[in-house]
Amino acid sequence: MTSESEPDRQRLNLRALLAVFLGVALSSLDAAIANTALPTFASALQVSPAASVWVINAYQLSVVATLLPIAALGDRLGARRIFLAGMMLFTAASLACALSTSLLALSVSRAVQGLGAAGMMSVNIALVRMIYPPTRLGRGVGLNAFVVGSSYALGPTVASSILAIAPWPWLFGINVPLGLFAIGFGLNSLPTSPARPQAYDWRVAGATALVFAALIFGLGSAAQRDGLWPVLGPAVVVLAFGIPLFRHQARSSAPIVPLDLFRRPMFALSAFTAFCSFATQGLAFVSLPFYFESVLQRQAVETGFLMTPWAVVVALGAPWAGRMSDRHHPGLLGGIGLAVLSLGMASLALLKPGAHAADIVLRMCVCGIGFALYQSPNLKALMSSAPPERSSAA
Repeated sequence: MTSESEPDRQRLNLRALLAVFLGVALSSLDAAIANTALPTFASALQVSPAASVWVINAYQLSVVATLLPIAALGDRLGARRIFLAGMMLFTAASLACALSTSLLALSVSRAVQGLGAAGMMSVNIALVRMIYPPTRLGRGVGLNAFVVGSSYALGPTVASSILAIAPWPWLFGINVPLGLFAIGFGLNSLPTSPARPQAYDWRVAGATALVFAALIFGLGSAAQRDGLWPVLGPAVVVLAFGIPLFRHQARSSAPIVPLDLFRRPMFALSAFTAFCSFATQGLAFVSLPFYFESVLQRQAVETGFLMTPWAVVVALGAPWAGRMSDRHHPGLLGGIGLAVLSLGMASLALLKPGAHAADIVLRMCVCGIGFALYQSPNLKALMSSAPPERSSAA
C-alpha cells in the first residue's frame, strides 16, 4: 500500500509546485511586462507618458497595501484558499485589463490584478514550506527565487515578442489561459492547513492597507518632486493612523502587522538584511541604466543587454544556494553573499567612461552571484525562525 501511495503523493507535490510557481511567475512576469510596455500604453490610450505610469502605480500600490492583511487572512483561513482566490482574481482582472479601452479602466483593472497578485505572493512561500520537508526547505525557496528571477529577466523579451505580433491587450490576455491552467492544477493538489479560529479584525486590516498605501504614495510623490501636498497629505495619514495602529498591533496576540515576529532575533536580523539587500538591488536597477548611458556613454539598446546578467545570474544561482543552505549554515552563506554583493557594487562604481562591455558584464555577474548566494539562505533562515502557523505572516 505504501509503495503505491508514495508515487501518487510525489505526483501531487509536483502538481502543487507547478501551480505555486506558475502563479509566482505570472505575477512577477506581469510586473516586468507592464514596465517595458509603458510607451505602448501611452500611445494606444492617447495619454501622456507621465499619466501612463499609473498602469504601474495602481498595481504596486494595491500589492503593497494589501499584502500584510491578506497574509494574516492566510494564517486564519489557510494558505491554499488564499492562493486559489488570488489566482482566480488575478486571472479575471487580466481579462478585464485586456478589455480596457481607457487609462482609468486599465488602472482600476490593474489595481484588482494587484490584489490577486498579493493573494498569491503573501502565501506562496508558506505553501512551499508545506510541500517541502524541513531538511529540503532551502531547495524549495531556491526554486522560488529562480522562478521570480527568471520571470523578471524574461519580462522585457516576452513583452517585445508579444507586441511584435499582437496588439497590447494580449500582454494581459495571455495570463487568462495560463491562470486557468494553474487553478486547475492547484484545486486538486495544493496542500491544506487547518484554519485558525481567531477573529479577523477588518478595521485593523483597512487601517494597515491605508497606512502602507499612503506611505508608498507619499514616497513616490517625494521622489518625483510632485509638490508639497502630495507629500504632506500622505505623511499626515501615515502618522495619524500608523502610530495608533502599531501600538495596537504590538499588544495583539494575533497581529495583522506581525510585530511579534521581530522579537525573534533571527527573524529580525534576516528581515533587516533583506531590506538592505533589496534596497541595494532596487537602487542599482533604477540608477544603473542612467549610469551606463550618461557616464559610461552606452546606447539604450546596449544598456538593456548590460542589465540582463545580474537577473540571469540570480535566477541560475538561487536554486544552488538554496540547496547549499540545506547543508551549511544559512547565516554563513548569506554573509558571504552580502560581502560579494558589496564588492560587486564597489567595482561598478569604479568603472571609467568607455569601459569595455566585458568589464561591465563581469561586475554585474559578481553582483548577481552575491545576491543569489544571499537571497535563498536568508529566506530559509527567516521562514525557519517563524512558527509554522505564522508562515504567511513571515
